[in-house]
Amino acid sequence: MGSSPLSLEERLASWGQKISPGIFPLIPGKFFSEILAGVSLAAMNIPQAMGYARIAGTPVITGLYTLLFPVIAFALMGGARSLFVAADSATAVILSTGISPMAHPGTAVFLTHASVVALITGGLLLLARVFRLGFLADFLSRTVLIGFLTGVGFQVGIAVLGQMIGIPTPSSMPLEQLHTIFTHLQQLHAPTLGISCVVLALILGTRRLAPKVPGALIAVLGTILGSYLLDFQHAGVRLIGPVEGGFPPLALPLISWSDMKALLPIAGACFVMIITQSSATARAFGIKHHTIPDENRDLLGLGVANVMAGLSGTFVVNGSPTQTAMLESCGGRSQLANLATAATVGLVLIMLTAPLKFLPICVLGAIVFIVAIGMIDYGGFRNLWTCSGKEFHVALLTALSVVCLGVEYGICIAIVISLLDHVRRGYQPRTAVVVRDPEIHWRMEKPEPGVFVEPGVILYWFGTDLYYANAPHFCQEIRHLVVHSPGVKVIIVDCGPITSMDFTAGRAILELHSDLNEKGVTLALARVTVGLRKDLDRQCLTSVIGERNIFISRKQSLAAFRDPSYTPPSHKQLS
Repeated sequence: MGSSPLSLEERLASWGQKISPGIFPLIPGKFFSEILAGVSLAAMNIPQAMGYARIAGTPVITGLYTLLFPVIAFALMGGARSLFVAADSATAVILSTGISPMAHPGTAVFLTHASVVALITGGLLLLARVFRLGFLADFLSRTVLIGFLTGVGFQVGIAVLGQMIGIPTPSSMPLEQLHTIFTHLQQLHAPTLGISCVVLALILGTRRLAPKVPGALIAVLGTILGSYLLDFQHAGVRLIGPVEGGFPPLALPLISWSDMKALLPIAGACFVMIITQSSATARAFGIKHHTIPDENRDLLGLGVANVMAGLSGTFVVNGSPTQTAMLESCGGRSQLANLATAATVGLVLIMLTAPLKFLPICVLGAIVFIVAIGMIDYGGFRNLWTCSGKEFHVALLTALSVVCLGVEYGICIAIVISLLDHVRRGYQPRTAVVVRDPEIHWRMEKPEPGVFVEPGVILYWFGTDLYYANAPHFCQEIRHLVVHSPGVKVIIVDCGPITSMDFTAGRAILELHSDLNEKGVTLALARVTVGLRKDLDRQCLTSVIGERNIFISRKQSLAAFRDPSYTPPSHKQLS
């Protein structure tokens, strides 16, 4: 019997899974719920996107542009079902601090530079897709990301503090901005501060009492109405001013080659941030919904989204954890909801931009301030303090680097710290001596002289691969154990964690073998893996150590030294 024919909905879903896995798998039966989620997300996101534009230093309308063509591009080309790609505070700060020395924020030149950064970033992401570099996201540890995003949260919060109290802060450095605020407190503008406090109370109150109510949107609409009726500008409150409506024109931004080269490091910093943050977000929500993220497919979507951002006159977009969580809270489970968000924003751009000219700047500052507070990962730091003191200090150093030196330097330092932390773990790995235990068979103890697994035999465990940096530590610790352990005849290295060995480590072991030979101590290797065996053969160490002294298990090695006539099977026989 043949299989029953697929329904139209099933065929659509199957076809769509191949074209855009983020949109179509969830369409049957959930069309209207996804559309409603998208409209709800737009209501929550429009004020936040305008706030991100303020952070980035671009006209406020460009925040809405990030919710249009870039969102559509990722929905069609990306792979993650629920990842929301739009403006994000971390990349907005990188952009603002990087371009500010080259152009004044808010000007046409600044916006052109921002669009070029988006294009370059999109190109880098597409290249990463071509070379399948999705794994690069693994090179920033969670520890460093906690510190980095916390530092960005502090920087963003400090940057908008002046807007919220009516004190201009011309510098782009957080410490200088704080100094300006504290030395000019007498210039504090009471009406501006009052509006900011009302907005903060409204948003935080709705989040606590009615989480699904768009408090930020209510604050924006309420203050626009209040500004229109009560003439806030006459009271000295700064307003956004006229906002041009309609869809953004698609055009290629043009700048000089020298400016292009100056923008490359900024685009590189955005590239790193986008890869790490988008991947971490897609993984987190993929685990929650039992889906496997396709990081390389997401790179394609992110690349095209940023190219569209650059062509549509806005700034870089990123996979945002906060906005993805907002999408989920609205009930969205696919990119169809994001398409509905883009459609809603398109209607706003066509019909509803005129009233934005009455919006006080301090309202956007307050909205962004709440976003900044949310980026400060108190829980992450608390867990690090409890679980790993060293990693707590790594995260703290990263956060301080961002606040004191700026986001661009901060992200470079974050990458270096991540790599150094990895090198540190390999440079000084955990080591132990193995002894017998009547209940669990084997037990690891601190590597101290005189601890034997059997009379005259030390079983030494080394916790990582051997390479040029940790080989001296490996050899030094073995020499120390041998010299200070009276009666030692054999030292067996448990090579279970050692999967490879470079040339420098091989030469170090050759010298160690010679030294131990002179002392009448036999060097043996147990639990030798296939990969390590190949390295031993390639470096001619097998013949030096001796086939009789290379074993595939701990028990086999101990049996051999209990019975001198024992002959272990060769690795070739075992394979």
